[in-house]
Amino acid sequence: MRYKSIVSQGARVTTGELSSERQRISFLYERLDRERAEAKARLDAALLDAHERRWHREVAVRTLSEQVSRLRVADEGLCFGRIDRVDGSRAYIGRIGLFDPDDDYAPLLTDWRAPVARPFYTATGANPEGVTRRRHFRTRGRALEGFHDDELQLDATALLDALEAPRTETMRDIVATIQAEQDEVIRLDHRGVLVIEGGPGTGKTAVALHRVAYLLYTQRERLSRQGVLVVGPNPGFLRYIGDVLPSLGETDVVFATPGELFPGVRARREDPPEVQGLKGGLAAVDLVREAVADRQELPVEPVPVELEDVTVPVDAGLVAVARDRARASGLRHNEARPVFFAALVDVLVAPALALIGHDWPELAADVRRELTHNADLRSLADALWPVLTPQALLGDLYEGRCLALGYPELYREAGRAWTVADVPLLDEAAELLGTTDEAVRAAERERAAEVAYARGVLEVLDLEGFYDTDDELRATDLLDSEWLADRHAELDHRTVAERASADREWTYGHVVVDEAQELSEMDWRVLMRRCPNRSMTIVGDLAQRQAEAGVRSWEAVLAPYVRERWAYRRLTVNYRTPAEIMSYAAAALAEVDASAEPPRSVRRGSPPVEMVVSDLSVVSRLRGESGTFAVISPDGPLTPRAAKGLEFDVVVVVEPERMSPAERYVALTRATRELVVVRRGDPAATRLAALAAFH
Repeated sequence: MRYKSIVSQGARVTTGELSSERQRISFLYERLDRERAEAKARLDAALLDAHERRWHREVAVRTLSEQVSRLRVADEGLCFGRIDRVDGSRAYIGRIGLFDPDDDYAPLLTDWRAPVARPFYTATGANPEGVTRRRHFRTRGRALEGFHDDELQLDATALLDALEAPRTETMRDIVATIQAEQDEVIRLDHRGVLVIEGGPGTGKTAVALHRVAYLLYTQRERLSRQGVLVVGPNPGFLRYIGDVLPSLGETDVVFATPGELFPGVRARREDPPEVQGLKGGLAAVDLVREAVADRQELPVEPVPVELEDVTVPVDAGLVAVARDRARASGLRHNEARPVFFAALVDVLVAPALALIGHDWPELAADVRRELTHNADLRSLADALWPVLTPQALLGDLYEGRCLALGYPELYREAGRAWTVADVPLLDEAAELLGTTDEAVRAAERERAAEVAYARGVLEVLDLEGFYDTDDELRATDLLDSEWLADRHAELDHRTVAERASADREWTYGHVVVDEAQELSEMDWRVLMRRCPNRSMTIVGDLAQRQAEAGVRSWEAVLAPYVRERWAYRRLTVNYRTPAEIMSYAAAALAEVDASAEPPRSVRRGSPPVEMVVSDLSVVSRLRGESGTFAVISPDGPLTPRAAKGLEFDVVVVVEPERMSPAERYVALTRATRELVVVRRGDPAATRLAALAAFH
């Protein structure tokens, strides 16, 4: 592939091509502004239209609202490329599709996710797919600064110019530089779980995010209602990738770390490895069950309950019978409390009658009624079978009850100082405890009634002569009862993402997990609850696993939930890390897995520099003149775990010998241009040892 550049600087720009393309980009922005203004005007008119049939107005409001939102987010980088075909035609590729209403709606700009745009990503010299030239635009705001062309005559890469550019503090949008290997994964027609594995720099994170955008495009109706959950290893990583999907027009996305998957909790602290292993394994399910059962107590001594005529002793044997009945109900702990109280009343009737000395049916009914309304008995039942929240259950467990249950390693003074590994246990506790909040149940009943009413409205519209022909669109073709209920209730104006992140029982249409090799078996239980349809994109690299309870086999993790309904794809080309740095890091990879093959780097650069210093303060003076810079150390602000998924132009790795092989492999593969390895020691002694070895 010949590589030709036309840029906005230098004397090489001698043709009118740059000027012509700038005019084209300006024209597309004018079209965007016009469509945005027209859509906004139509939306305002629809909202005020009191004469249109109601369902027609609802259809218009919904359609125009989505259109205005789509046009609003397309402003940044509206058009990023062009393809020229062998038949002489060309297509401009961008964030959204724009059409010319004066020319039979001929395409002015092709949406990057449309099938016709596929050759922009997949064409090569060996398989040009009918394309003679692919043009990449470089813009700043609405201004076109330059472009470069790939003339598809030889099979070679066209990425080097983009990859050599300095990194920024957030992930750059790579949609314009996606290659064939990556594009195949993005567009893979697989409805279940897709695992994307790849070594450092293979672009697996960017591929996963663009797969989400592609799925949101092809499955818009389902996913826009349910939203998408993106789980990343740490807040820094989520900030780094946070602009990619919004820049593609996708806003129905929740970003969270594993420590944020339980509403109201933002856990950052990590447990010691041995505690992580205990909390992360499936045995923790039994641990939480034991903790719940431990709160369904028996009295140590009989507790007297005074009735009008007698005092009934409530002993452990009677309570045990009531407890067994409540447990046998199959209800969750909080939901079973009324069953426990009713059973407790039931088992106390006979002892009370025996103390009275009579067992007349009428007397039994009076005793049952008196027990049911006895305040002391209710207080006792509340103490023996208390209302519990997940936070209260685990907080009490960690502050002392764990000792009696045989888990002394869980003890801590501040029970509610949540760690990341606590989050799946809180979620498990919520599953076992349930809720007694009558307001929640009332809201569910009200919602069901609203949906049923809306469904009836749509059926009436379909049946009562609103259409002239069988071919005319019907209300149920364009609206659904859930959306109509939302529209008329007007109770919650939050976005899908805002509602989803606040609702533990929200189920997402799709879930993306990055650095998935770090997740424990308990983490996977949480994610599977959030996505019952099992539509997931899993991104990771087993060779980079650092967590004690992390993934050792994708099949072992996924098979219990999806059996064989998962696909695996491996990315093999490293676009980020120069070959010299990757070769240096290969020793750490071999320590992790002697059979592992590092990804093939497409770039060459400078070899890593090794330094031995007596004072680590010298590290702060190693910052380069331009680009991003990071210092990764075992116990500094940026540790190997915190650096997961990130990339920097210049990276200084301090004391790699204090890192595990997996940590060292991660740290050594974050640099895109320069890597400096710093070890602590006496430089003079090191030089003398080297001279002695040489001679």
